Amino acid sequence: MPPLELPLGLGTSGLDDDAECTATVTAALEAGYRHVDTAQMYANEAAVGEGLAAANVDRDDVVVATKVHPENLAPEDVRETARESLDRLGLDRVDLLYVHWPTRAYDAEATLPIFDELRDAGLTDHVGVSNFTPELLREARETLDAPVAAHQVECHPRFPQPELRDLAAEFDHRLVGYSPLARGDLFDDDEFLAIAERAGRSPAVLALAWALARDVTPIPKATGDHVVENLRAVDAEIDPSILESVDALRPGDRRIDPDDAAWNR
Repeated sequence: MPPLELPLGLGTSGLDDDAECTATVTAALEAGYRHVDTAQMYANEAAVGEGLAAANVDRDDVVVATKVHPENLAPEDVRETARESLDRLGLDRVDLLYVHWPTRAYDAEATLPIFDELRDAGLTDHVGVSNFTPELLREARETLDAPVAAHQVECHPRFPQPELRDLAAEFDHRLVGYSPLARGDLFDDDEFLAIAERAGRSPAVLALAWALARDVTPIPKATGDHVVENLRAVDAEIDPSILESVDALRPGDRRIDPDDAAWNR
């Protein structure tokens, strides 16, 4: 299996209106996106699948990723619910199957071999993890037979994840950044807005272009005109001094921080 190519993607967390989700996925693919991210937890896999089917885009050109709910990470539940995810998506395989959170039913020694099993059976091409600490990431690498192809975490200019970015480079996997616009907080961030004005870019395009320049694959959620606007980040040329100004912003707090997250234990 060749290394996984992960271009800027469409995140679908929060797209819980089925018709809007389907229309957004179709519009995104026809605008040029080739990476769509969903999850059992989002309860929209069927709507995402309908959007994939409706788009005039070859399925093999699109990276489709989903994630197994933390309550479904016991071995038999992984087997059963991964197949249910495929049924909802209308696919015979996904390109990338993640452990969504290493919590609740997650047990590395019991859970991860089932992801290897599903990969060997052709239900997924690649295995990923999400919301892992560095220690849990190392444990997963040691436990899995398959390489960890991607690690998905919150990542944006105010929460830049330097340690996990370094580990992604060291371990040769993709770091995928969710909430790349800090759940919209960047639009009210005066320091960041001033940098975007200097750059002559919208805040969204600058944040996403910064992520891409730092070898992070952002997966912004968007609807309407924002779908196309976000894609402009792929070809945006940002002066290195602007990127350094973004790097220099004082790090803030997580926007997604459940009490049972691994980093809180």
